[in-house]
Amino acid sequence: MTAELVRGQNHPLSQARLEVRVSAGKPIVAGATLSDEQGKVRGVEWVAHPGAPTLPGLEVSKQAAADHRLAFDLDAMPASVHRVTVLLALPSGVGGPVRFGAVAAPFVAVTGLDGSEVASYTITGLDAESAVVALELYRRQGAWKVRAVGQGYAGGLAELLTDQGLPEARRLAGTINEAVAQGLARSVAAPPPRTSDGDRSRTAAASAAGPDQPYAAPQNTSGNGTPAQPSHSGGHPQPDPSAVTQPSAPTAGGPVDYSHPRRQNVAPPPPPPTAPPAQPGQPAQPVAGDATGWSMEERLYNQVWGMFEDLARATAAYRSAVDFADSRLEQELDRVLSDPRSRIGGQGDAAREAARAKHADLVDQARAALDRDLAQLTAESEVVEPALPAAYAGWDNPVWQGYRVPMEVPMAVRLGGLSLPESERLSIPMLVRLPLERGLWIDSGRTSRDDSLADSDQLRRLAMDTAVAQAARLLAVYPAGDFTVHVIDPAGSGASSLAPLVRSGVLAGPPAAGAAGVADVLARLTQRVDLVQMAVRGGAADSLPPGFDTAEQLLIVNDFPHGFDDRAVTQLRYLADEGPAVGVHLMMVADREDAAAYGPLLDPLWRALMRLTPVPDDHLADPWVGHAWTYEPSLVPPGSQVLQHVLTQVSTARRSWGR
Repeated sequence: MTAELVRGQNHPLSQARLEVRVSAGKPIVAGATLSDEQGKVRGVEWVAHPGAPTLPGLEVSKQAAADHRLAFDLDAMPASVHRVTVLLALPSGVGGPVRFGAVAAPFVAVTGLDGSEVASYTITGLDAESAVVALELYRRQGAWKVRAVGQGYAGGLAELLTDQGLPEARRLAGTINEAVAQGLARSVAAPPPRTSDGDRSRTAAASAAGPDQPYAAPQNTSGNGTPAQPSHSGGHPQPDPSAVTQPSAPTAGGPVDYSHPRRQNVAPPPPPPTAPPAQPGQPAQPVAGDATGWSMEERLYNQVWGMFEDLARATAAYRSAVDFADSRLEQELDRVLSDPRSRIGGQGDAAREAARAKHADLVDQARAALDRDLAQLTAESEVVEPALPAAYAGWDNPVWQGYRVPMEVPMAVRLGGLSLPESERLSIPMLVRLPLERGLWIDSGRTSRDDSLADSDQLRRLAMDTAVAQAARLLAVYPAGDFTVHVIDPAGSGASSLAPLVRSGVLAGPPAAGAAGVADVLARLTQRVDLVQMAVRGGAADSLPPGFDTAEQLLIVNDFPHGFDDRAVTQLRYLADEGPAVGVHLMMVADREDAAAYGPLLDPLWRALMRLTPVPDDHLADPWVGHAWTYEPSLVPPGSQVLQHVLTQVSTARRSWGR
């Protein structure tokens, strides 16, 4: 049951991995500060804000938005952190409201990763304040609690951060406002609220914002790298828009009174009811976006995860039932054979036939249940796949034909498809959260299922084609200039596969060849990692050299270890370990057997990367239920021009932005 807190009230937290969801009706800034046992924030490196959204165990939104999701992993918090303060502020200098008294009372909720609310708090009584401390998560006797605070500051972020004991408060407040202003300058105006029955949750949110406040579409933020795994069901209860009332009308000459806004205390809204109700005894009709989430992108992401979980559970139940039937058959046959009188003759034959009949009946029942679940999941997949956005869609999806460069980074990206032997015709999209937490290894060696590819050169070519397709997808889902790709191809063996990237001009430079080219690219990227790490650790993230490329970086390495000396190998290991945390990602196209001469020296390198294959292969282990999932790469259909079309759009957008 959700605890609805009032100012000053606290509530215990039983989960370590949580989200704080914020709804305000107008774009606001969300951030958090870490403080020690004395309640002191030790420096700017202990503040998470849009310009530096990630801290150990904490991630906040990268820009102002009407709705936020802040991710927390309390177990990952440093031992010196005893309090986490969630702060909200109105962005300054962008033409929006300048005091919280002019907007709907902010609503905050502490939820589990599945969206279930633990505690909620509506911050009422605000007037001239432009920044507010919403909640505190704090340690008490070895456990974590949440406290509703609601302390406002008329002096904005600078006053709030000064009150937190931060000496550089005003400078940091200016940095935050500048980062927010840049994000809003590149944002796309939200569409007007819809009033059809197919979009009731958006209508409800618009109603809660008030008649004079246009609804701002919520922004997605990535969490801590672990995807939410919601319970997947065929239908969800719907909020009644009529129950969401407007704030009380202002009196003449007086401030707006939001002391009792009666806003909708739901986080997040359930999906809209777009499917007709199922007939009694019939399964519910599948609907794209039939999952919880603030936006259709998030709903589809959660729905895909739900399909993955349903397939895993259904297959695990089938395998368990078959194992039980096999065990029972073995036991019954052992009993027959243990009695000398029934080993031969009609009595023994009858007992064996009865045991085999029971076994077949149990297996048939299990298979029938699995086939029923697979049929429902297949029907859902046929509805969901055409509705997926470009970041989640296969290259054969028509959504790519109307592709335009996005203005925001999506929640996740599709790296391929996943299936199981019992359901090879049903493939679930393999979605990985962004930004990538691990590098990628496209294995160009022999796999367990590539018997048809006897030519190793053909397999290497296919591996490089797979790497180019993955790199093109990453370029396509990031805003213009927010993703930079470098290539190392020492011997030039990947020239034909790399041609689409080279022709379109989306690479940072020509593919590096020879020992000198390899050394130059690796030196520049390792220096970048060092600079960003020093800036972050020293609390001077805004003092990087002029012209520093702040985009995410991807390095594609072909034909490793050919052309790499010991120093280059060490630099690659360094990039694989330290790069992802500061936006430098590695994509290796290599056969591990080629590097066998290094022995166990390179084992950490391979373990640090996510192994993908250019052909279907059952190498992805699932510790949750013990499955070995078959991975199938997402490749461009033969003869299709979709890759060139997408890369041309990316290149054109980058030139228009001067990138």
